[in-house]
Amino acid sequence: MTTFVFAAGANGVSSAPAELVLRGHRGVGVDLSGHQFRLSYQAPQDLAAFATERSPLAGVTVADQVVATVDVVRRAAAHGPVVLVGASIGGAAITLVADAVPHLIDLLVYDAAFCCVDLPTPDEYLKTPEAASSAIGDLLGFVAADPAVVGAVRCNWRTADRALLAAAKSAFMAEATDAEFFTFLNGMTPDELPGKGSTPARGTRARWGRVPRVYVRHLRDRVIPLALQNRMIREADAATPGNRFRVFDLDTSHVPDTRKLAELVGIYDALA
Repeated sequence: MTTFVFAAGANGVSSAPAELVLRGHRGVGVDLSGHQFRLSYQAPQDLAAFATERSPLAGVTVADQVVATVDVVRRAAAHGPVVLVGASIGGAAITLVADAVPHLIDLLVYDAAFCCVDLPTPDEYLKTPEAASSAIGDLLGFVAADPAVVGAVRCNWRTADRALLAAAKSAFMAEATDAEFFTFLNGMTPDELPGKGSTPARGTRARWGRVPRVYVRHLRDRVIPLALQNRMIREADAATPGNRFRVFDLDTSHVPDTRKLAELVGIYDALA
């Protein structure tokens, strides 16, 4: 039985879609230490405390999170084939995991995700012409603390600022209902590792490059624009011409709504 391991993306843990499990596959998300909620984040919010309380992520590194993901992959591989899925910045993580344990992974799935090849980091890709239309800058208003003070990038996803929320919905999941958008937003933890996007995340041709891989392009993505997705696919294919991406398209924003998630699960099901 295939196990789908979902690497964590930005701001929190990851989980397997229930429908994927109901179709007969095993699925597990990778829980990462330090992604926690706090009293100051509850309503009514204590924004002064929220801006100064030290994060449990302080001192945690990307390498620590890669080790945690490798452990889940290793345990899953004891029971059969493993498909490792990374969405968004989770793509950087699955590249590093594949470079560490290529023999334990049967397929890599980049779901509108960063795949660093010619450039070393996600941040470098966001500076390219292909990323010029990215709306990621529209999310800076959510930042609620100085990373040097709290030891993390802390965002207040529970803000009631209507303009900021409208910008986030447009960036993340423009096709969703408000209810779907708020469900997604409230599932994200406020803290993220500082420097996650600036950590080198390239794999080697001999290790990462030998693992079969799939890219699911999100055609309406405003966080990782389609042009940038295409650039990373081209670079990876040029680096390992004998092991090219299989590409699937999903007509959706960065985060699929319920209807598009069902289509995405259909892609995963077919891959298994």
